[in-house]
Amino acid sequence: MLPSLSDAFGLGAVSDRRFLAHGLMNQNWRLVTAAGVFALKEITDVPLPKVRRNLAVLLDLAREGIPVPAPLSAADGDLVAEVGGHGYCVLPWVDGEHLQGTDLPLDQVRDLGALLGRLHEGMRRHGPGPVPEQAPVAKVRDVTEADRAAAGLLSRLPSAPVTDFDKAAAEALHDRRGLLARYADARPDGEVPAGPYGWTHGDFQYRNLLRRDGRVVAVLDWDRLGVRPYGEEVARTAQVQFGVGGAFDLDRVAAFCSGYRSVIDLSEGDLADAVRRLWWKRLTDFWQLEFYLDRQDLTFGQMFLTDEALLNWWTDRADEVQAAYAAR
Repeated sequence: MLPSLSDAFGLGAVSDRRFLAHGLMNQNWRLVTAAGVFALKEITDVPLPKVRRNLAVLLDLAREGIPVPAPLSAADGDLVAEVGGHGYCVLPWVDGEHLQGTDLPLDQVRDLGALLGRLHEGMRRHGPGPVPEQAPVAKVRDVTEADRAAAGLLSRLPSAPVTDFDKAAAEALHDRRGLLARYADARPDGEVPAGPYGWTHGDFQYRNLLRRDGRVVAVLDWDRLGVRPYGEEVARTAQVQFGVGGAFDLDRVAAFCSGYRSVIDLSEGDLADAVRRLWWKRLTDFWQLEFYLDRQDLTFGQMFLTDEALLNWWTDRADEVQAAYAAR
């Protein structure tokens, strides 16, 4: 496989190959070659035409000075090479580290919000296609459906839990069903979110950001590039970056949103709608536990428990969270 890919992308002799174990979905390697140091990615969870479309956007964004790695083209001009029934892409290796949002000083948090705004602006010009005239629809899950899903997951856990995780997961599901019953009337109205929309990254968070010397040097993993409300990505990014240890760092949420709104004019009402919809999505969704049960990967199980603690904290302090997101 590797000699074929090296020939396809003109990498020359490979002197070192290291598998990167921290990816949750695709498989990645660091390659040292005669042509330089590169990241090789095997694409496993996204259709190859979509990957080609997304990689082409990076070329334009990189030319504007936005910190994204510009993918290499194969000898035939394709950004994806297919070898042995699998698709691969190659990007220049970027040295940096992944830092959780709560580890950043406030000025870097504001800069991060402004960077997301710049990305959205850049994709207005260089998105992979026109933005639809109709706003995207976001499914709002019904309480009855969510409760049924919780009951189904409970039935998949051991009836007499033995491990600490199974005990904690069962307790969390019982508590979630109580929350669903208590807040059934808080379901957002309609399936069309408020505010402006356009091409967005889709997973702008610390696992996909490389930092060096106090700034972001690479935004990675563009597999989920798509048209969404801007408020949705702002709300989700702030939650993943600053909802750590079962609580929001509200000062950093405020700094991040202030930085973003210095670039993109997102109204307080539009952002409030996005935050409420995100809370409801977290209340009615169980994807991490589903992944754990399907794949038996405890990483997703621990994500479920961590996010469960945050959901409860968030629900109890909804007004404080909304105020932090509204910061200018």
